[in-house]
Amino acid sequence: MSTPSPDSATSMDRRPRIAVVGSLDSRREYDPPLRDLDRARTACHELGRALALASFDLVVFSDRDHYAETVVVRGYAAAATLEGRVLAHPARHQEYAPELPEGASVRITTMRDTGEEWEVPFYRTLLATDGVVLVGGGRTTRVAGILALAQGIPVVPLAAFGGGARQVWADLPRSGRHVTEADVHTLGESWSTGSAGRVTGLLRAQLERRAESRRRERLSRRWERWAESGGLMAAILLLVAALAAIVFVPGPGPAGTSTLALLLGAPMCAAVSGGLIRDSFGLSPSALRACARGLGAGAVSVLTYVAAQLLTAPELLGDLDARRLLFFVVPMGFAAGFTFDLVFERLRRTDPKGTASPPP
Repeated sequence: MSTPSPDSATSMDRRPRIAVVGSLDSRREYDPPLRDLDRARTACHELGRALALASFDLVVFSDRDHYAETVVVRGYAAAATLEGRVLAHPARHQEYAPELPEGASVRITTMRDTGEEWEVPFYRTLLATDGVVLVGGGRTTRVAGILALAQGIPVVPLAAFGGGARQVWADLPRSGRHVTEADVHTLGESWSTGSAGRVTGLLRAQLERRAESRRRERLSRRWERWAESGGLMAAILLLVAALAAIVFVPGPGPAGTSTLALLLGAPMCAAVSGGLIRDSFGLSPSALRACARGLGAGAVSVLTYVAAQLLTAPELLGDLDARRLLFFVVPMGFAAGFTFDLVFERLRRTDPKGTASPPP
């Protein structure tokens, strides 16, 4: 029996780890009560063998006879033709030395927590597993199942034997993320020949659904990162294009088509750039929405400013120094796009005639 650290055990693990939780103590009162204890023990033995044949590793917490996991481990070890691993997490003051069939090839790895309380390491270990099997049990079994469901961990409660496992089974339709209606029906059936194989197959299906769900979530996050990076790259290019207009705009003279295009287009590019940069700080970025808002805010701000100049200097377009204007309207456009949520309210209270700056 080896005792490596939890981290090293995790790094070596290549098979799904299934925690077994529950108790079958005839001397204890359960709410709801347990049912058919003899068949429950037989079911645990059969389930352990099925889990071994399905190439699962077990995660257990005690070797006492009244716990379901102890019977499951014996059935698991009975599949002597296959190698399996039992990861034991006993309390600090307990040993783990289960009685196994002679010639069993199962490997037992004990990982002991140094804490005084058993609850913290128990639930921490439980939430690090790939799946949970519940049989009988009381309050702890029910809490373990609810926590696992809340974390999206596949849970297989055997409702046929009552106890906390049956309460978790009743919560499956509302809380199980990877459970189908057929799964719930199967887990609620009475135990019979072939039930162990069906339950193990159901657990494997839940694991596959969870893996697929995680794959889609990773792909979605990757697309979101790409979209965010693309939006910021577009913002940079638009801002560079707006600044480049200052360099390439013609000198003073009558306003031609190219001059007016640069005079209006450059601040619009800067406004869209500001809108994209501002949007990247939000909780739900949308590049299209940011472009529309930035363009709208930039157009209103820049056109209002230019209109104010024309009102005070009607001859402005006859001898237009677009370069000097661009030094002002490009930053104005960027600021309008970056603060689009304020620009319209500010402009609504502004009188262009009263606030117009002298013509350049």
